[in-house]
Amino acid sequence: MAGLEKDLRELSLVQESYPQAKDADSDPAKLSSAIFSSVEYSSTDKPEIEQWLITSSHIASPSEDSAKTAERLSSLNTHLSTRTTLLGSKPSVADVALYARLAPVVKGWSDEQRTGEQGYHHIVRWLDFVQNAPMFGLKVPEGERVDVDPAKVVFYPKPVDQKAEKERKKKEKAALAAAGADTAAAAGGTVTSAASKDAQQQNAENSKPKKEKKDLGDKVAAAVGAEAPTEKKQKKEKQPKPQKNAPAAEKPLSPALIDLRVGHILKAIQHPDADSLYVSTIACGDPPGADNTSEYEGQTVRTVCSGLNGLIPLEEMQGRKIITVCNLKPVKMRGILSAAMVLAASPRLAEGEEDKHAGPVELVNPPEGAEAGERVYFEGWEGEPEKQLNPKKKVWDYCQTGFTTTESKEVAFDAGAVEQLKESGRTGLSTLKTKQGVCTVKTLSGATVR
Repeated sequence: MAGLEKDLRELSLVQESYPQAKDADSDPAKLSSAIFSSVEYSSTDKPEIEQWLITSSHIASPSEDSAKTAERLSSLNTHLSTRTTLLGSKPSVADVALYARLAPVVKGWSDEQRTGEQGYHHIVRWLDFVQNAPMFGLKVPEGERVDVDPAKVVFYPKPVDQKAEKERKKKEKAALAAAGADTAAAAGGTVTSAASKDAQQQNAENSKPKKEKKDLGDKVAAAVGAEAPTEKKQKKEKQPKPQKNAPAAEKPLSPALIDLRVGHILKAIQHPDADSLYVSTIACGDPPGADNTSEYEGQTVRTVCSGLNGLIPLEEMQGRKIITVCNLKPVKMRGILSAAMVLAASPRLAEGEEDKHAGPVELVNPPEGAEAGERVYFEGWEGEPEKQLNPKKKVWDYCQTGFTTTESKEVAFDAGAVEQLKESGRTGLSTLKTKQGVCTVKTLSGATVR
C-alpha cells in the first residue's frame, strides 16, 4: 500500500486540488480526513478505501487484458448503481484516485460505450459528479474534464415481452395455416406459392360472370368427390374448445415454502439515506446472472437492506455467516432494492405491548462449517420452497408467527402457534437445521425470529 499512497499524493490532480495532502499522513483514512475534514470515517471505511485504491491502480492499467478490464468496469458500474460515491455517500481519497486514472479512459469512449444498452451509465454519472460536486472541489484542467452531454445519451425502447411475442407468433402461424387450408380446399387441394400467379388467377376469376364461376366450382367439386358449393355459405360446425390445463393444486401452508439459506455477508455499510438501515452485500449461493443479483469480488451476491442500525454494531455485520430469507418479493428501501431478508431474534412482545424497536436483537447463526447458499429447513417440514412467495397468500406472515427460540437458544418452529395450521394437527417444536447441525442465537430464549 505504501507505494500506492505515495503515487496518489504525487498525482498532479491531488496536488493542485488539495495542497494539505502533501504533508498529510499516508494512511488512506487519515489522508481522506485531511482532505475532507468535515467527514467522519468509521472503522469499516478504512479497509474499503484501501481496497478501492488498489482497484484504481489496476482498473485502467495498460498491462491489464481487455477481458479483465471489462470485468472490473462491469463490477464498478454495478457497485455505483446504488451509490453516489464509492463509499456510498461520503467522499474519499479513493474517489479522487479512481477519477484521476479513469477520466482519460472515459474521454475516449463512444456514446454507445457510455450510455448504450451495454454501456457504463453509472460510471459516467459518478465521474461527472466527482468532477463537478462542491464536496470534492476538484480543480480539473478544462482539457482534461470528461464532457458529459445529456443530448448524447443513448436511449432504448422497452424490451419486448418474450412470452407475449411468442404467443403472438404462434397465433399468427395458426391463422396463416388456416387460411392456407381454406385456399387449398377451394382450389381442389393445392395452393400455388407464386404470388404473381395467384394474382393472375384471381383477376381471371373476378372477370368471369357469376354463373360461370358457380359452374366451374361445381365441376371442380365433382372432380375431387366433394359436395358442390351452394350460393349460401354453409355454417361451419362449432369446434369444441380445447380443454385448458387444470391449475396446479395449491401447496398446503408450510414453512418449507420459505427459501431459507445460509448467507455470507461480504460487506455491510450504513444506508446513505436512512439512519436505521444497513445495506449488506451477501453471497446466498445464487448462480451468475440470477434475478436481483450482481457481482462482487468474483461472487454472485444480493443487496439486502436491514433495519439493524443502532441494534447491532456495524463491525459485527462484517464477514459473518447468517440466515437469509431469499424468496420474499424484492422491495425498494429508500432508493435501494433489497432482495432478501436477514433473520434475527428479538424479545417476544407481551399482548398489547408496543414494539419500540429498542432491542436487544441477535442474528441467527448457522452451525460451524455451513457454506453460503446451503439450504436451511425446519426438521420434519422438509420440501421445495416457492420460487417467490405470493404476498397475497401470506405464507411468510402466517408461518413467521411460529418462529421462536428454545431454552437452549436453538431456533425452532412452533406449529401450534400458527392459527392457520391448527387443523393440520401438527404440534411441537421443530429445530432450524442445515446438514451440519442446528441454527442458534447467542442469549435470547422464547424470542420471536424474523
